Amino acid sequence: MTLKAIPLLALVTALGAGCNGRSAENPTKAASAVRTHEHSTGSEHGFPDPQTYADRLDDPERDDWQVPEQVVEHLDCRPGMTVVDLGAGTGYFVGYLSEAVGQRGRVLALDTDRSMVDRMDERIEREGLRNVKPGIIDPGDPGLAPGSVDRVLIVNTWHHISDRVAYAEKLREALGPGGLLLIVDFTIQSPHGPPPQMRLTSETVRRELEAAGFETELMEESLPYQYLVAGRLP
Repeated sequence: MTLKAIPLLALVTALGAGCNGRSAENPTKAASAVRTHEHSTGSEHGFPDPQTYADRLDDPERDDWQVPEQVVEHLDCRPGMTVVDLGAGTGYFVGYLSEAVGQRGRVLALDTDRSMVDRMDERIEREGLRNVKPGIIDPGDPGLAPGSVDRVLIVNTWHHISDRVAYAEKLREALGPGGLLLIVDFTIQSPHGPPPQMRLTSETVRRELEAAGFETELMEESLPYQYLVAGRLP
């Protein structure tokens, strides 16, 4: 599995037009789009400075369309579980996940970008989230031991990944019995997200997870701009 060679997991929870990605179908075209996106600042990767980007991720208006409570409800977390927020960015979801697994549970908030993890550290300290552990991971590997986690949440991230079947296989190995992977990503019609040519349909995501050995389900539509695909162990 290869993520685009920029801190993409830090960028995966992007708001609206602030999100870019790599098209698995046309990597060259996608790389060009990253450079020429309407929010490009002329920097190497075409993204705003980290502080501006982080502020976008934490914009309170995001709650209206991201509907984080509903997303976490679909994870079906229980007290004592270990849940992974993969591509956690600034930690938008960690408070919700922390509450869902309780004091005996654990949240692993993982990203590839140090500035985002630093921002998460501040949030964890400020909100007293003692069961949340942030961490930096390699772009090509989630770094999870076999059978070590119960739930994996990936929001606005999957379209950034190439070799997604191979990456999904690593996630399947990391899940314990009864494990669940939940992928939340933008629909083709969404006003938020990367350019449409970089997006994936829910059917594509299901095929990729099934190729990696998951049983999949398209969850009942409850978000205005995103679909939810669940992957379960057979």
